[in-house]
Amino acid sequence: MRRGGEQEQPARSRARACKVCRCLLRHGALPLQEIVRRLELSPGQVKNSLLVLIQHNCVQAFNAPREALLEGLLQNGSITPAREEIRMNFNKLVFAHYVERCPKPEPFFDPLVDEQSTSSRKRAPKIPYIMEDASNANDSPLSSISGAKRKHNALEGDAELDSTIAENEVLWRANFEKFTFCLKKKFCADRKKPKLKVGTHPIWEAFFEASLIERDSNSVTSPINGIMERLGQKEGGTSMTLDHITRVLEELNCSPSSEDPDSFILDLSRIVEASRNEEIESLVRKKYGQEAFTIFRLLVRERGPVETDKIIDTTILDKQIVHGTLYKLWKDDYIDTERILSGTGTGTGNTQYFVWRVKNTFREQFIDNLCHAALNLRQMVNYIAELLLEGSKDDTKLRNRKNILILALTRHDDSLMLFQDF
Repeated sequence: MRRGGEQEQPARSRARACKVCRCLLRHGALPLQEIVRRLELSPGQVKNSLLVLIQHNCVQAFNAPREALLEGLLQNGSITPAREEIRMNFNKLVFAHYVERCPKPEPFFDPLVDEQSTSSRKRAPKIPYIMEDASNANDSPLSSISGAKRKHNALEGDAELDSTIAENEVLWRANFEKFTFCLKKKFCADRKKPKLKVGTHPIWEAFFEASLIERDSNSVTSPINGIMERLGQKEGGTSMTLDHITRVLEELNCSPSSEDPDSFILDLSRIVEASRNEEIESLVRKKYGQEAFTIFRLLVRERGPVETDKIIDTTILDKQIVHGTLYKLWKDDYIDTERILSGTGTGTGNTQYFVWRVKNTFREQFIDNLCHAALNLRQMVNYIAELLLEGSKDDTKLRNRKNILILALTRHDDSLMLFQDF
C-alpha cells in the first residue's frame, strides 16, 4: 500500500503541473491568485507546480507590481492598498487618474419595508402577564421574548460596528472611463498619422503630448505653449514659427478653443466616425471588389437616396458593372432601393427610375459579423493550443498558425472597440 501511495503522489503532482501549464498556455501570463481561481486548486499546490515548471524551464516568473495592482482593480472592481511596497506605484496610478476613489453609498430607505414593519408591530398580539416559579422563569414566553430581544440588540450592535469599519475604510476602483479615453485618443492619433503631410508629424504628436486637460470624452484640448514646448524637444521643432504651427494645426482640424483662445481643440468623434466608415468600406472592398467599394463609399458620403444615373456619372464606371454591383450589395442587405415614378398623369409619358441608399442597419450587421468572426478565431486558437499540449510533429507550423490567428483576433478586437466603446 505504501509503495502504491508513493507512486500515486508523483502522478498527481504531474497532473497538477500539466493543469497549470495548460492554463498558462491558454490564458497567457497570470498572477498566482488568478491561477488558483481558474484551476480551483489550493495556493500550495499551485506554488509547488510552478516551482516544478520553473525548474524545467517551462515557466518564467517575473514581478510587476503596478501591472498586478491594475489587474486586481480591473478584475475585482475595488481594492484596499495596505502594503508599503505597493503604495508608490499605487500613488502614481491615482495621480494619473487611472485609479479613483469609490464613492460612499448613499443611504436608502424603502418606504414599503418601513410600512410593513410598522403595521406588523401594530398587529402583534399582547402577551398576558403570567406569574410562574423561578425555576420555570427561563421557559416563560416573556423570558424567550426578552432573550430574543437581547440577541437582536447584540446583532444590531455588531452590524453597526461592521458598518462603522466599512465607512472608515477607503476603497479604490479602476477608472474605466480614463482607460477608454486614453485608448480612444491613441487610436485617433495613430489612425491619422499615415495621412499626414510631410513635416506635420512632429506637430501632430506634440499636440497630443501637450494635452493635460480633459474637458470631455470626445475632444482633446492642448495649450499652444505646451505644444511649442513639446516641439522644442523634437528634431527640427525649434525652427518652426508660431504662425506655421497655427496654420498646420488648423489644417489638421484643430480649431482655437472658445473657452481659451490660447488653446486648440480637436473633435475626436469626427475621426472615429470616419474610421468606422473606412472599416466597413474596407470589408466591402475585400468581399466585392474595388467597384463595389467606390459605389458604397459614395452612398455613405451622400447619406441619402442617389439615382442610378448619378452613381454612373460620379463613379465613372460602366453601366453594366454599376447595375450588377448594386444588385449584389442590395441582395446582401448592405443597401436599399426604391422605385420612383416621375410625372403626374397615367399616360405613356411617365418614366421611372431607381434610387439607392445605405441601409440603416449596415453597422449592426457589420458588428454582428465581427463578433462571429472573433468567436471563430478564439475557438481555433483554443483548438491549436490543445493540439500543442498533446504534442505533435508539426509543432512549428501549429505555433506559426496560432500566432497568425492571434494577430487576426487582436485586429478584430480593435475593430470591436472602435464600434462599441468609442
